[in-house]
Amino acid sequence: MKDGRSALARFELAVDAIVAGDAPTLEKLLRDEPTLVRARSTRHHHSTLLHYLGANGVEGYRQRTPKNAVQIAGILLNSGAEIDAVADMYGGGCTTLGLVATSIHPKVAGVLHELIDVLLSHGACVDAPGSGHATALVNGCLANGRDDAADYLAHRGAPLDLEGAAGVGRLDLVKSFFDSDGSLKKTATMAQMKDGFSWACEYGHTDVVECLLDRGIDAGELLPRPHGQTGLHWAAHCGHVDTVKALLRRRAPVDARDRRFDGTPLDWALHGWRERKTDAATNDSYHDVVAVLVAAGSRVEPGWLSDEKVRGNPRMFAALSGKRRVS
Repeated sequence: MKDGRSALARFELAVDAIVAGDAPTLEKLLRDEPTLVRARSTRHHHSTLLHYLGANGVEGYRQRTPKNAVQIAGILLNSGAEIDAVADMYGGGCTTLGLVATSIHPKVAGVLHELIDVLLSHGACVDAPGSGHATALVNGCLANGRDDAADYLAHRGAPLDLEGAAGVGRLDLVKSFFDSDGSLKKTATMAQMKDGFSWACEYGHTDVVECLLDRGIDAGELLPRPHGQTGLHWAAHCGHVDTVKALLRRRAPVDARDRRFDGTPLDWALHGWRERKTDAATNDSYHDVVAVLVAAGSRVEPGWLSDEKVRGNPRMFAALSGKRRVS
């Protein structure tokens, strides 16, 4: 970097311009050295410049998305960037589209859909894995908490297997993977069914959850991904009271402990409530979730009632102490 004429220095300067949204500097660098657009980082991920728009799997300090990311994408693509070039983070095979879709930063910057659109308009492949670990795009989004990107990619034509269909709430398509007797067709696997059930619980697709329970999923099973939790853990963590009630009707164990954190669904509900500080609508639903779990017999740890945040929220204190009526 001390030698501004070196290829490495010019590449790093271009990356800095991308993450800063500095279009004039990026255009000058590419104009002075057109081959830069297809160069690769010497770091372990071997990204091209375009990959840095994903703000995902690269250097931590560069994981940010500028407000003019769509303009930056256009500059790179119009300069000859390879749209489906793959980088080596997350097990390899990562495309820019896959990185963008599974990253939180484009969403926070308010450019997620526009950025996906510009990549697709330049020919980005929506049919192939691109988010690492040979995972389908929609499924990769679901596993990374990016349900908005999963829904949008499905809307834009990304293929859906049973896992993906369940995760985005496509009940009609979920049913198509089963024979009339409720058994799986050869086009689906039990692993897809279990992962799809996890995501349906996480994202509150209650009708899909009930459908998969009817077709053999055990409401109390500790699911393999991602933390060895039950469906009730996910529904509680994300504040989906209708899904919680549906699972309890199917005798989901109220005090089951996940394999990774050794937490109960009520633990997860309280953790989710604390995480969602700015989402008032979702936060309101947690009072109902906690009240339902407590009424169903979930163990309340004494320390929870003395927690400063709980005591400072009369509705949560009432729910946790069993004093709130459950509808």
